Amino acid sequence: MKYIISIFFSSLLALPVQARDVAGIEMPETIDAGGTALTLSGAGIRKKMFMDIYAGGLYLVDKSIPTERIVAADESMAIRLHMVSGLVSSEAMEEATRDGFDNATDGNIASISNYIEEFIAVFREPIVEGDVFEIVYVPTKGMSIFKNGGYIKTVSGGLPFKQSTFAIWLGDEPADNGLKRAMLER
Repeated sequence: MKYIISIFFSSLLALPVQARDVAGIEMPETIDAGGTALTLSGAGIRKKMFMDIYAGGLYLVDKSIPTERIVAADESMAIRLHMVSGLVSSEAMEEATRDGFDNATDGNIASISNYIEEFIAVFREPIVEGDVFEIVYVPTKGMSIFKNGGYIKTVSGGLPFKQSTFAIWLGDEPADNGLKRAMLER
């Protein structure tokens, strides 16, 4: 009997986790946001000069939220970035993120500049192909950043900082229009 129970539990461990294939990258269908399950809304590839840079996915509590409200919403959500290029350096990621904040705020970063610096600091460690960043917003807690499953820090810039951060990928001047469309596709 012990043997049968052991086989049963071993087989449960071998069950595959559901994921969506995005250009060869497995994006999990759900991730955790402080005890709240977030579901993959859409995912795509960030391209620059005909090169795949990273796979990006948008995770929401409620996939029925209108697309035009996602950036403004004060709801738990996340963006997952899976690096697919070994050519992405920490310096390039920092520069691209700064440009993203400038575009997302029309250059009006004064009120969130300290939070931007905290956020960008997570990209100062070396970045290699295969690294995965999760940027998880939880109302009242702030924006938590994880790298390869490990917690790095929480930036407590509130809703205005969350809106600016998510606008990097989903705003009027996103990092990549094709990626934005793919992340918002349902």
